[in-house]
Amino acid sequence: MSLLVVGLSHRSAPVSVLERAALSADAQVKLLQDAVAAEPAAEAAVLATCNRIELYADVDKFHAGVAELSTLLAQHSGVGLEELTPYLYVHYEDRAVHHLFSVACGLDSMVVGEGQILGQIKDSLAKAQDLHTAGRLLNDLFQQALRVGKRAHSETGIDRAGQSLVTFGLEQLASGTAVDAWAPGKKALVIGAGSMSSLAAATLARVGVGEIVIANRTSDRAERLAEILNDADDLDVAARAVPMDAVPGELTRADLVVSCTGATGLVLTASEVAEAVAAGPVAGSPAGVGGAPSRFGPGAALGGTNARSLTGPAAAGSADDENCPLDLNAVPATAGFSVLGEAAVAGMATTELEQHAAWVDNGIARVPGAADEADAIAALAAAAATVGRIPERRRPEPVAPQPAPGLFLLDLAMPRDIDAAVHRIPGVRLVDIESLADASADAPMAADVDQVRRIVADEVAAFGAALRAAHITPTVVALRTMAADVVAGEIARLEGRLPGLDDKHRSEITQTVKRVVDKLLHAPTVRVKQLAAEPGGAGYADALRTLFDLDQETVDAVSRAEDSTEKNSKNRGPA
Repeated sequence: MSLLVVGLSHRSAPVSVLERAALSADAQVKLLQDAVAAEPAAEAAVLATCNRIELYADVDKFHAGVAELSTLLAQHSGVGLEELTPYLYVHYEDRAVHHLFSVACGLDSMVVGEGQILGQIKDSLAKAQDLHTAGRLLNDLFQQALRVGKRAHSETGIDRAGQSLVTFGLEQLASGTAVDAWAPGKKALVIGAGSMSSLAAATLARVGVGEIVIANRTSDRAERLAEILNDADDLDVAARAVPMDAVPGELTRADLVVSCTGATGLVLTASEVAEAVAAGPVAGSPAGVGGAPSRFGPGAALGGTNARSLTGPAAAGSADDENCPLDLNAVPATAGFSVLGEAAVAGMATTELEQHAAWVDNGIARVPGAADEADAIAALAAAAATVGRIPERRRPEPVAPQPAPGLFLLDLAMPRDIDAAVHRIPGVRLVDIESLADASADAPMAADVDQVRRIVADEVAAFGAALRAAHITPTVVALRTMAADVVAGEIARLEGRLPGLDDKHRSEITQTVKRVVDKLLHAPTVRVKQLAAEPGGAGYADALRTLFDLDQETVDAVSRAEDSTEKNSKNRGPA
């Protein structure tokens, strides 16, 4: 059997695909059950985080294993196999071990060096153990990965290179300002009370926000998290829990929102955020809809200047409107939104894009300075023809000055919690998994990363050697068992020929024969284990079985007995 991993991550797939492929807890359970029920796989574990979905398995056939695991991932993620395949990566045997160890050390994370992945690996192993889909190989692999990750963090300065997604996200929201200088005094709303949301709440408290409101569908968890924050001796923050239906009201008071739930749909829509912006008070004033001015500036949200009047062809009342595939009346009345440019066509179907491009071409001569936007649309049309979809864009064209952000949104959920369209609302800044991926691509890596890579390489070699040595152990045990049976048979035959042999002499003869056999077997069995631990040493087990005419069923019985012992020991919980 051999280790195989099939998966996709932020390195291989766009966030839009990762978002659609995200696995719910129930889907992960069914995926594991179906994987071990499939013929090529004997063991299976799934590692599903906000930026990766990976299926690990012990398979007896490489090509059949890849085909089966890929099909299962497509089936349970809901993304068609044909669409999913270009984004999948495959690692086998030592490369698969190297991949998981790199993941455990944070080398493959969106934010290099982050340590949260260790908890996610531990949870993945626990799930596989609970479902009895993890056997000796995956138990050993995942537990060793945890040890390698801990070693990397304790022996190197990789922590200086990385941070949690929460911290990195806050840095992006602060736009160059130190977070501990940007955050103090802000009112924060945290939506969700799971591990990521709890980390977010603790991080916000440490950087000095003045108030944290926690909203969660299960009130007990929100109240418990608020209690922990209020009782912490090293934190000075006022925390309280609210039900989910209180989120719209709390949104009008908040300066900063962090959302990370397990919801399959949007938690905050663009219209809800726009309404909160319109209703939001001037900083320090009571919230209100009818009288209080918006803290985002006059005309910044609903009812502001419509950018179509600034761009020509879409001017109100123009006869050209009827030829535009956009519903111009439904376009948010924001000063930063152009009906010509890339923000307007984000997510538009290919056929609609072609209609839009034709509409722009017809009116472009009457729009000063719009040629660049027409070129952008032409480039998008070419991209659509190649990849079959319109890439979603986050930033509208700066056709008019934007007000300084007054509401900051950090979406750490996958699939997303916050409607991506809120980036079109003036005075609102959104950072989500996709924008974090873009930002992290340019983040500097610490010198300690090279040291961690050396640790990973050494650990992979050691794990491979141990795995190959363990592969021959059942054969060696079967050989020694056969030798012991031969000794016992010969002693029994001797007793038949010498019935008057007393116990003292019988015991001495028995021990002498055993010592002879042990000495004859010692050197070759030790040497064969050493040779088997080297790359390409798997064939020594076959040679040993052939030379001593060992029964394969006997060897398999030894393996099954060892697996049963190992499973009873390690299924008590991960290290």
